[in-house]
Amino acid sequence: MRLCTVSADLDEIPNYYAIHGLGPPTGPECTLVYDVAIDRLVALGSELGVPMTLFAVGRDLAREGASAKLRSAMAAGFEIANHSLDHRYDLVRLGRDAIRSQVVEGASAIERATGVAPVGFRAPGYTVNDELVSILEELGVTYDSSVFPCPAYFAAKAAAMGLMALRGRTSASILDTPRVLMAPRRPYRMGRPYWRRGKGLLEFPIQVTRRLRLPVFGTTLTLAGPLVARRLIRACLGEPVVNLELHGIDVLDASDGLQALAAHQFDVRVKVARKLEALRAAIGELSRAGYVFVTLRAAADLVERGRVDQ
Repeated sequence: MRLCTVSADLDEIPNYYAIHGLGPPTGPECTLVYDVAIDRLVALGSELGVPMTLFAVGRDLAREGASAKLRSAMAAGFEIANHSLDHRYDLVRLGRDAIRSQVVEGASAIERATGVAPVGFRAPGYTVNDELVSILEELGVTYDSSVFPCPAYFAAKAAAMGLMALRGRTSASILDTPRVLMAPRRPYRMGRPYWRRGKGLLEFPIQVTRRLRLPVFGTTLTLAGPLVARRLIRACLGEPVVNLELHGIDVLDASDGLQALAAHQFDVRVKVARKLEALRAAIGELSRAGYVFVTLRAAADLVERGRVDQ
């Protein structure tokens, strides 16, 4: 059985301002991911028959409107998973007690909002360490999906952070250890260190191609357009699990109220219609190849039962 999981991180717009070292926005654009993007993701998933996994940040659920959007997504067959309480990019640097609090309180906020406790976790900025992994294991988390073993992404992130520093701005983002690039491409049980196989927590790495390990996630697909999106997906065909990760901002554009952010973030300049066309192209390629679309929770269950290669 070959599976495709499609997930979306619901990072609200202030997080992107922080990445670019900008002051926080104060207008209605602050909540565009919950107010606009979730509806678009649910519509896309319903259109294509794809039950997605949404990674929610606990603090955003203090708004009843945000909680209601998650409940609507669940009613459409989506899974809600944990993306921490505050989306601290420096989560792994906070110390054990604070890390644990971010995981536990994020999960509690999701359970209060939806009535269902999340079983999966994704770290802000894809950055994990052995301490975070050990906490997730102690808490009985079923799976993690944070590891991004992608040289091109790592290099681009390092370059962007360096360029910002030269311009006198400080990014809230942090850089992972380059050893993460040694991690497996396919789902694996984490060892110690976490980028090695072991007998611990089940990890679904963010998708990369074979050989060159090019990034195959929402940003590259929507920036590249439908033709290149299909080619990137073809470079992944044959993998037992294709773990396609998106962000809410992947279905937003400047016309939604993000004109100021568009000056700093290229993908925001791409029209939503074009972005959705690229995502449909990518998902269609996987569908034609016979992949079965499931939530990450369902994929974890199938891996546990030996129905999927690792």
